[in-house]
Parts: sequence; C-alpha cells; structure tokens
Amino acid sequence: MLSMLLVLWSARTAWYGELVAGNDADYQRAFEAAEALLLDAELDIRGERADGRPCAYGGLPQGASAQVCRSGGTTRVPLENADVPVFLAQLSAQPQRCIDALCAKRVGRQDIWNAPAAGTAARRAGEQDLFALMRAGTGARYGQYTGAQLGDADHPAHPILADRSAPDTGGWYWIEVIPYTDSKPGLISNAPAHQLELAGLTPHVVYRITAAAFGRKPDTLVVLEQSYARPRRKD
Repeated sequence: MLSMLLVLWSARTAWYGELVAGNDADYQRAFEAAEALLLDAELDIRGERADGRPCAYGGLPQGASAQVCRSGGTTRVPLENADVPVFLAQLSAQPQRCIDALCAKRVGRQDIWNAPAAGTAARRAGEQDLFALMRAGTGARYGQYTGAQLGDADHPAHPILADRSAPDTGGWYWIEVIPYTDSKPGLISNAPAHQLELAGLTPHVVYRITAAAFGRKPDTLVVLEQSYARPRRKD
C-alpha cells in the first residue's frame, strides 16, 4: 500500500511539474510576441518599414499590402501641431476612441486589461473594453503597417504573431496620442501634476503603446505598455 501511494505521489508530482513548465513556456512565448508588437508600433510611429527604411523615401516593397506605411487612406499620425486637436477630436468621437490603432487617451480606469474582473468595479461609461479593441479598424496586427513578414512553411514566423484565426488569438497593439502643452514645452497638458519635461517634440505629443498577445493555451494573455517620445533632431 505504501509503495502504491509513493508511485501515485511521484506521478502526480511529475504531472504538476510538466503543467507548470508548460504554462511558463507559453507565457514566455506570449511575452516575446508582445515585445515584438511594441517594437513594431515604434516603427509605425516613426513612419518606417520593418527593414528600417523610411516610408517617405523607400516606397512600398513589391507585393506589399496597401496598408503598409499607412497608405491607401489609412489614418496617420499627425505631423504638425495644428493637426493635433482635430485629429484627437476625431478619435474621441469613436466608440472605443481609436481608428486604425491610433487612439485618444483613455478615460477613467487605465488598466483596461483588468476590467471587468473579479473584485473590480463595473466598467463606467466611456471606459474602453480591451476585447472590443481587438478588431480590424480599431487595433493593429504585427506587420500590418510596417510590412514585417509572418514567414512561410520553410521559414515560419513567431506562431503567436502569425495566428489571426480569431480576434482573441495572436497579438494586437494600440497607440494612444497624448498631447503636450505649447506654452511650456515638455509638460503633459492633461496630467494633474506637470512633472515630466521633454523638449524637441514636433508635434507636441507623446505616445503610449499597449500590446496584447495571447498564448497558445486558453488562459494565457500578456499585456505590455510603454511610453514613447520622438524628439526631432536639430538640422
């Protein structure tokens, strides 16, 4: 009897170890995919292709989608201060405050990946829904605007980034456009306390990038955020 119990205990311990290792590996793959989405979004903001060539000078590679470099009528990041107010008003008028993965700053709760969840308050009017953002025309897939390749059978890309079978698979990113004041360059205009100073921003905006990647297992989801500022170099 004791021997049988020891065998069962050993088998259960081995099974639990495999389960933990599998979950950790799936999380790491999703984390890597989310990091790749953040980098892809940075290229999108800078107006560069995945190979580093500027969209303004390099043109589109042969066979590229019409959306690469945000061509074909796709919404673009504003380049001049005068364009920012109208641009943000257009974004704010949308149900999820986003068009083509460019978004106005979130209202209310900022950790939208936690809402609604057990123990949290219900979503208030105007607050964004992370899963409602996961759709064409609202979020962006990897390489959608930069031309980054997903690979083929001989040279496959990251399996998570290549999975686009459903809205809640693969990965997405969104770019919030956050204005800065003109009178005191470098201060966030809609923050309660002006603490962060940046100079050389044209237009006077910074960006908050949110990337979400689903693992291969049903309960794996990684969400990463970063702030991104793009000062212009002096001539």
